[in-house]
Amino acid sequence: MASLQLRRESSMDQQESLRSPEAKLGMKVEDLWGVQEPKLSPNEKLNACFESIPVSAFPLAPQGIEIKSDASLAEAVQILAQNKILSAPVVDVNAPDDATWIDRYIGIVEFAGIAIWILQQSEPPSPRSPSSPSGTYFAVSINGMTSAVGLGTLGPEDASITSGDFFEALTSSKFYKNTKVRDISGTFRWAPFLALQKSNSFLTMLLLLSKYKMKSVPVVDLGDGKINNIITQSAVIHMLAECTGFHWFESWGTKKLLEIGLPTMSPKEIIKVHEDQPVLQAFKLMRKNRIGGVPVVESGGKKAIGNISLRDVQFLLTAPEIYRDYRSITAKNFLIAVKNYLEKHDKRSPMLSGTVTCKRDKTIKELIQTLDSEKIHRMYVVDDDGNLEGVITLRDIISRL
Repeated sequence: MASLQLRRESSMDQQESLRSPEAKLGMKVEDLWGVQEPKLSPNEKLNACFESIPVSAFPLAPQGIEIKSDASLAEAVQILAQNKILSAPVVDVNAPDDATWIDRYIGIVEFAGIAIWILQQSEPPSPRSPSSPSGTYFAVSINGMTSAVGLGTLGPEDASITSGDFFEALTSSKFYKNTKVRDISGTFRWAPFLALQKSNSFLTMLLLLSKYKMKSVPVVDLGDGKINNIITQSAVIHMLAECTGFHWFESWGTKKLLEIGLPTMSPKEIIKVHEDQPVLQAFKLMRKNRIGGVPVVESGGKKAIGNISLRDVQFLLTAPEIYRDYRSITAKNFLIAVKNYLEKHDKRSPMLSGTVTCKRDKTIKELIQTLDSEKIHRMYVVDDDGNLEGVITLRDIISRL
């Protein structure tokens, strides 16, 4: 009997070793779930479990990417694009070796921040300025803001401000290549730079990702004053997807979207851009409303023909040549150009899967599995006719958790 018990324990240890780091974290929640007070509600039990697990238990992300403060905007964009990340912490090159993390990092730079700042500093192309060699006029505005690229609304009539060679002229300019990341640190709203310590709880991390609308949370080591992990919304969703089968997850994940109050908005509240509007309007809406993406809807209709997210800013700055033949870069033209580009260079990109939708009767478990497998950050809820009814983001799911 003793040998049989040993064999069973050995088999269980082998199964445990095969589990992913995310599943092992889920198992810790499962163990805590089983010993919580029976009188607690499921939500209270989950909160208690998450409060008992330190952030240090969360799997480490791949080697963190940092950007030096003396890097140019062009270099920063290339670093973000090559590593397929939306943002990265900026290290002050003048900080002493023994600096605390607050003195070592000056903020988090993101694709959207760079793109919007550049556009706010530039005069858009104008038919009244034919003297420019390329047909595109690029100059630094004295007041740092132009009406065309401010936070106002750009309609279809404004689409001509971005002709096909506008971004080629922009990204080849000395202004773009010589401006340093540190030069723009005080001129646009940096992503919130709140950080966690290893001893902080998993619950605190979830609150930062949901309540404070943070897309990622740095975890700092106070000993060496450096960031040793960055936990993203996507990483949390992947962890949840790996927890299929655990009792605590199944009791929550089998609920339908309607049961947990998703989507949280009405069709009228959906922030969207029409296919004939300039693509710049999509990125401005994201920046202004602090959201990660917007649906592109047909003109005069309610059906989504595509989705544009913050990660897509890179296609304006790293592959400007793909718009060369367009008289204006509307949202629709942007989707077409990027799709053609990805079919040649990156057939695994989530953008090629089109707009991913679901109905209100989908379960939260099914939603999480789709978001994780498709590597997307939002799901659009539609009715039987395909009309938009709402949007569910990673943050919405984390908030409900």
